[in-house]
Amino acid sequence: MAFGRSSRSKRPVEPVTLKILVAGGFGVGKTTLVGAVSEIRPLRTEETLSEAGRPVDDLAGVEGKNTTTVAMDFGRITLREDLVLYLFGTPGQDRFWFLWDELAQGALGAVVLADTRRLEDCFAAVDYFERRRIPFTVAVNLFEGAEQFPARTVRAALDLDPEVPVLLCDARDRSSARDVLVAVVEHALARADELREPARA
Repeated sequence: MAFGRSSRSKRPVEPVTLKILVAGGFGVGKTTLVGAVSEIRPLRTEETLSEAGRPVDDLAGVEGKNTTTVAMDFGRITLREDLVLYLFGTPGQDRFWFLWDELAQGALGAVVLADTRRLEDCFAAVDYFERRRIPFTVAVNLFEGAEQFPARTVRAALDLDPEVPVLLCDARDRSSARDVLVAVVEHALARADELREPARA
């Protein structure tokens, strides 16, 4: 009896997993972006805003918001067969910032979401990642009714370094959110290559 040569089974690819933070001010769309792009049901730690929080939660510009993230949002997206991103959305209010250091550990990079109506709300996030040398991309969430500005105007207003990518996005749209995440990964990997260059010389 003759046996044919058994074909080699293709080994499944073990994906590289990367951690990305999604940060920004209160009500800027972090939970929305993670939910729009995640291929799993996102983990959300949202609580209803209470009367007790009114003195400390600035609702100017987001008067319709009635919930807030109190710990983090979590989602996952597969960019390629061999590349998976784990997304961690940070809480936006100052009183929860003690969680940022824990969430930032091991992160490849970050998205700083911005709202042009309240651009000053993302200054703290930009400063946080610059001080810790974590590569980040600024994504301007295009809210309905908000005045739109070109990326170069936002860059100047935030006084960003020239290499920091600035994109316009719709946090509700999966493809738009995905483009933002791809930009973060590309920027972070380019920065890593630049840091390795002197070692090779």
